[in-house]
Amino acid sequence: MNRVAGKTILITGAANGLGRETAKLLAAEGGTVWLTDIDDAGGREVVAEITEAGGKAHYLHHDVSSPEAWEAVFTTLKGEERKLDILVNNAGGGTYNDIETVTFAEWRRIMSINLDATFLGTQLAIKWMKTTGGGSIVNVSSVAAFSGAPNLAAYCAAKAGIHMLSKSAAVYAGQKGYQIRVNSIHPGLVDTKAGKEMAMLATGAPEEQAIQAFTALHPIGRIGKPIDIANGILYLASDESSFVTGTHLIIDGGFTAV
Repeated sequence: MNRVAGKTILITGAANGLGRETAKLLAAEGGTVWLTDIDDAGGREVVAEITEAGGKAHYLHHDVSSPEAWEAVFTTLKGEERKLDILVNNAGGGTYNDIETVTFAEWRRIMSINLDATFLGTQLAIKWMKTTGGGSIVNVSSVAAFSGAPNLAAYCAAKAGIHMLSKSAAVYAGQKGYQIRVNSIHPGLVDTKAGKEMAMLATGAPEEQAIQAFTALHPIGRIGKPIDIANGILYLASDESSFVTGTHLIIDGGFTAV
């Protein structure tokens, strides 16, 4: 229960879904967790759950698409903590649009909350971590980085960008001797509100039928649970993966193996 004990952790998009589960898990494993999101009520609810369970957590409002908001978050952290050990760039999302119908405004919005946000967080984290002995950055991508879904043109592009940004940053930090590891994690369909909505949009079917359709695409026989992904993030964040950088961890129940 102490796999990240004594570590300071920043998790974006942590009010719901994967971020929420990850925050609760890393706090239970001894970390001091700073959650950020635009869902203030949800974020504060997670903090309350963590603190009631004996963990340490704080919440900050944070629009990850804004460079100024990122600077404000890091300014607050530097005023409260002596270092940042772990960054989980989890915030993101997308809409179903094919290459013919997606508007430039929609394209830019999806890029901003996925790829741009990951860039901003990774850059700021490296600049701080390099002065305090290093750390671990985990960037949440998707199996959409490897599978060209026809109605996810912008989302696939953004998640593929996160994949290669992580590799580039890992090589850079390693060659600089910063002791900073950067990895990406790639979930398949997960049983969250966002996951169910994407399944329904993809199939045009009601929730139950949509989940059944996607379950059939997973050789393991089910879709993912938030804890499945959180466990992978915990591994990449912890010192157990001290020899792991510049790689990607796919957690998808075999979806991409078919």
